[in-house]
Amino acid sequence: MRSRANPERTGKLNPQEDALSLLSARLAARYGVVPLRLEEDGLVVAMEHPEDLETLDELGLAIGRPVRGEEASRQLISEAIKEYYGVGAATLETLASNRHFETSVEVDEASIDEMGADASIINFVNQLIVDAYNSRATDIHLEPFENVLRVRYRIDGLLFDIPVPESIRHFRESIASRVKIMANMDIAEKRLPQDGRFRVRIGGRDFDLRVSVIPIAHGESINVRILQRSSVLMGLESIGFSEEHFRVFQQLIKKTHGIVLLTGPTGSGKTTTLYACLNEINSTERKIITIEDPVEYQIEGICQMQVRVNIGFTFANGLRSMLRHDPDVMMVGEIRDFETAELAIRCALTGHLVFSTLHTNDAPGAVPRLLDMEVEPFLLASSVEAVIAQRLVRIVCSHCSEPDVPDRETLAEMGIDPSDAVGKQFRRGAGCEKCRGYGYLGRTAIHEMMAMDDELRQLVGRASGVSIKNHALRKGMRTLRADGWGKVIRGITTVDEVLRVTQEDESAKALKDIPLAKG
Repeated sequence: MRSRANPERTGKLNPQEDALSLLSARLAARYGVVPLRLEEDGLVVAMEHPEDLETLDELGLAIGRPVRGEEASRQLISEAIKEYYGVGAATLETLASNRHFETSVEVDEASIDEMGADASIINFVNQLIVDAYNSRATDIHLEPFENVLRVRYRIDGLLFDIPVPESIRHFRESIASRVKIMANMDIAEKRLPQDGRFRVRIGGRDFDLRVSVIPIAHGESINVRILQRSSVLMGLESIGFSEEHFRVFQQLIKKTHGIVLLTGPTGSGKTTTLYACLNEINSTERKIITIEDPVEYQIEGICQMQVRVNIGFTFANGLRSMLRHDPDVMMVGEIRDFETAELAIRCALTGHLVFSTLHTNDAPGAVPRLLDMEVEPFLLASSVEAVIAQRLVRIVCSHCSEPDVPDRETLAEMGIDPSDAVGKQFRRGAGCEKCRGYGYLGRTAIHEMMAMDDELRQLVGRASGVSIKNHALRKGMRTLRADGWGKVIRGITTVDEVLRVTQEDESAKALKDIPLAKG
């Protein structure tokens, strides 16, 4: 009968430190084993086929003591090798052993070329990209400090440290050069920021990787954003709109003119929502043109232009060109200045439906922001149809979800009366193999939608941002936090998540006076 390794509830193998020290990363990766513990009769390793005596004998010869196997799945073994040895440990270990490193010595690119290590650096960078994809990461961060190269992934909006071998610090310049070569950058230029992109194919899927490099004190900090080129378009019903918001939004995108603004910080899913809108209304009867920086995803049937500031092609220039191309619908990636704002609004007033984004904290804040750009109040009041603020919250993992009622203090922080929480479906993730122990898997959006009416239009330019917000609240606008609460009571996300992404200054009264989201 096979002996089985005994992972915890989270599905992890737990090797002992003295056992790990006996087996190198190269041997662990080569044979697909994880050292678990030392016993009197030798080393116990987790392996997929513990009856493979040939592998056990080879391992025993390599470490000079008997080796016994216990069964574990290939996935558990792979995750344990990554966690305890680090991503790409076997590759880096091979490089280090071939080059006789001293820990205090930095190795430059020339010596790597001379030692013929290019293939291994390429292999390591490839492993890193594939591992990030398997981890559902949207970004890879490579950050050099004095004695370490820190690697982090952004997963579901949060950054997580990724275990890598200590020896990676010796290769930071070489890794940076490899990424820059892939992104068609100047590898000799290390004093100025650079941007680039390249394409890869992983598991039969095509991805665009956007690369940003900035010089810092101990080298070059690199960010690689992973953008899936296929099956990225979400339907409006998948964005996270409540039943009421969905109904209003459906009406907005069917208008023939006016401007619809999405607001929120970088990474709040504004672009994804805009693409969902365009995809919803994309048809042979409509001419749709976009100007973006950059074009993140390509949509068949839509003409997409990319800003190129270095040759003078800006959002404003792109908008002027659009008007001469007989469009029905226009999308401007972002309104950043007066010229772009005025052109977008004038387009909306001349029979075009315009979508764009703006950086403000909430939906009502878009009005004073545009007025600060010196847009005329009468133009703003006449053209804007709605402003939608958006944030992303993590979804409770469906594989390890369990009931969890928030305490009174947490509810009070949300501005919720404990009596309103009775009988609701609060959930939390306990942590499992699917969600890597975090308790969350995937993200959805919460919204604050301010549709313009005659009274709001009269307030533009005459009232403060606070007055506009108070009027919108009286008319039934739900704040971001109130919309998030609707998802909390349905077990979609948690109170902690909503508190993390929404403002702290929203009062309990404002929330209690607003109806909860339906659907």
